[in-house]
Amino acid sequence: MAKAAKPEERKASPAREHVLERLFETVQSRRGTDPTLSHSARLMARGRNKIAQKFGEEAVECLIEAVNGNRKELVGESADVLYHLIVMWVDAGVSPEDVWAELKRREGTSGIAEKASRPKEKLG
Repeated sequence: MAKAAKPEERKASPAREHVLERLFETVQSRRGTDPTLSHSARLMARGRNKIAQKFGEEAVECLIEAVNGNRKELVGESADVLYHLIVMWVDAGVSPEDVWAELKRREGTSGIAEKASRPKEKLG
Protein backbone atom coordinates (compact mmCIF):
# COMPACT_ATOMS: atom_id res chain seq x y z
CA MET A 1 0.00 0.00 0.00
CA ALA A 2 1.36 3.42 -0.98
CA LYS A 3 1.98 5.87 1.83
CA ALA A 4 0.86 9.48 1.78
CA ALA A 5 3.62 12.06 1.61
CA LYS A 6 4.64 13.64 4.89
CA PRO A 7 3.62 17.29 5.24
CA GLU A 8 7.23 18.45 4.90
CA GLU A 9 7.55 16.40 1.67
CA ARG A 10 4.54 18.05 0.03
CA LYS A 11 5.38 21.09 -2.00
CA ALA A 12 2.73 23.79 -2.24
CA SER A 13 1.76 24.26 -5.84
CA PRO A 14 -0.53 26.87 -7.35
CA ALA A 15 -2.51 24.08 -9.04
CA ARG A 16 -3.20 22.25 -5.79
CA GLU A 17 -3.81 25.37 -3.76
CA HIS A 18 -6.52 26.67 -6.04
CA VAL A 19 -8.10 23.62 -7.65
CA LEU A 20 -11.20 23.78 -5.43
CA GLU A 21 -11.68 27.47 -6.12
CA ARG A 22 -11.37 26.83 -9.87
CA LEU A 23 -13.84 23.97 -9.65
CA PHE A 24 -16.22 26.20 -7.69
CA GLU A 25 -15.99 28.91 -10.39
CA THR A 26 -16.63 26.33 -13.12
CA VAL A 27 -19.67 24.90 -11.34
CA GLN A 28 -20.94 28.41 -10.59
CA SER A 29 -20.62 29.30 -14.28
CA ARG A 30 -22.84 26.32 -15.15
CA ARG A 31 -25.71 27.49 -12.91
CA GLY A 32 -28.77 28.17 -15.03
CA THR A 33 -27.16 26.90 -18.24
CA ASP A 34 -28.44 24.16 -20.53
CA PRO A 35 -28.76 20.93 -18.47
CA THR A 36 -28.20 18.86 -21.62
CA LEU A 37 -24.68 20.30 -21.94
CA SER A 38 -23.45 20.24 -18.34
CA HIS A 39 -23.68 17.67 -15.56
CA SER A 40 -23.46 20.48 -12.99
CA ALA A 41 -26.34 22.34 -14.67
CA ARG A 42 -28.37 19.12 -14.80
CA LEU A 43 -27.86 18.46 -11.08
CA MET A 44 -28.83 22.00 -10.11
CA ALA A 45 -31.87 21.91 -12.40
CA ARG A 46 -33.04 18.76 -10.60
CA GLY A 47 -32.97 20.57 -7.26
CA ARG A 48 -31.27 20.54 -3.90
CA ASN A 49 -32.74 17.19 -2.85
CA LYS A 50 -31.13 15.48 -5.85
CA ILE A 51 -27.83 17.25 -5.22
CA ALA A 52 -27.92 16.09 -1.59
CA GLN A 53 -28.79 12.56 -2.66
CA LYS A 54 -25.84 12.43 -5.07
CA PHE A 55 -23.52 13.86 -2.42
CA GLY A 56 -24.69 11.21 0.04
CA GLU A 57 -24.22 8.40 -2.48
CA GLU A 58 -20.69 9.54 -3.26
CA ALA A 59 -19.87 9.91 0.44
CA VAL A 60 -21.01 6.33 1.11
CA GLU A 61 -18.96 5.04 -1.85
CA CYS A 62 -15.95 6.96 -0.48
CA LEU A 63 -16.40 5.38 2.95
CA ILE A 64 -16.68 1.89 1.47
CA GLU A 65 -13.42 2.29 -0.44
CA ALA A 66 -11.69 3.65 2.67
CA VAL A 67 -12.88 0.75 4.82
CA ASN A 68 -11.84 -1.75 2.13
CA GLY A 69 -8.39 -0.19 1.85
CA ASN A 70 -8.76 0.58 -1.86
CA ARG A 71 -6.51 3.62 -2.14
CA LYS A 72 -6.95 4.28 -5.88
CA GLU A 73 -10.74 4.02 -5.64
CA LEU A 74 -10.74 6.15 -2.48
CA VAL A 75 -8.94 8.91 -4.36
CA GLY A 76 -11.51 8.82 -7.18
CA GLU A 77 -14.48 8.72 -4.84
CA SER A 78 -12.99 11.55 -2.77
CA ALA A 79 -12.85 13.69 -5.92
CA ASP A 80 -16.52 12.81 -6.57
CA VAL A 81 -17.43 13.83 -3.00
CA LEU A 82 -15.65 17.16 -3.32
CA TYR A 83 -17.28 17.86 -6.69
CA HIS A 84 -20.78 17.13 -5.38
CA LEU A 85 -20.08 19.18 -2.24
CA ILE A 86 -19.16 22.13 -4.44
CA VAL A 87 -22.34 21.70 -6.49
CA MET A 88 -24.25 21.80 -3.20
CA TRP A 89 -22.36 24.94 -2.12
CA VAL A 90 -23.17 26.70 -5.40
CA ASP A 91 -26.84 25.74 -5.15
CA ALA A 92 -27.02 26.93 -1.52
CA GLY A 93 -25.09 30.16 -2.08
CA VAL A 94 -22.07 29.10 -0.02
CA SER A 95 -18.60 30.08 -1.22
CA PRO A 96 -15.29 28.35 -0.54
CA GLU A 97 -14.26 31.52 1.32
CA ASP A 98 -17.19 31.00 3.72
CA VAL A 99 -15.94 27.51 4.51
CA TRP A 100 -12.27 28.55 4.73
CA ALA A 101 -13.25 31.35 7.15
CA GLU A 102 -15.08 28.85 9.36
CA LEU A 103 -12.09 26.50 9.32
CA LYS A 104 -9.80 29.41 10.18
CA ARG A 105 -12.11 30.38 13.05
CA ARG A 106 -11.80 26.84 14.40
CA GLU A 107 -8.04 26.58 13.85
CA GLY A 108 -6.12 25.98 17.04
CA THR A 109 -9.21 24.85 18.92
CA SER A 110 -9.49 21.23 19.92
CA GLY A 111 -12.28 19.40 18.14
CA ILE A 112 -13.73 18.38 21.49
CA ALA A 113 -13.77 21.98 22.75
CA GLU A 114 -15.19 23.28 19.46
CA LYS A 115 -18.03 20.75 19.48
CA ALA A 116 -18.80 21.47 23.14
CA SER A 117 -19.10 25.20 22.34
CA ARG A 118 -21.90 24.64 19.81
CA PRO A 119 -25.47 25.44 20.91
CA LYS A 120 -27.33 22.35 22.09
CA GLU A 121 -30.20 21.23 19.84
CA LYS A 122 -33.58 20.75 21.47
CA LEU A 123 -35.43 17.57 20.59
CA GLY A 124 -39.08 17.58 19.58
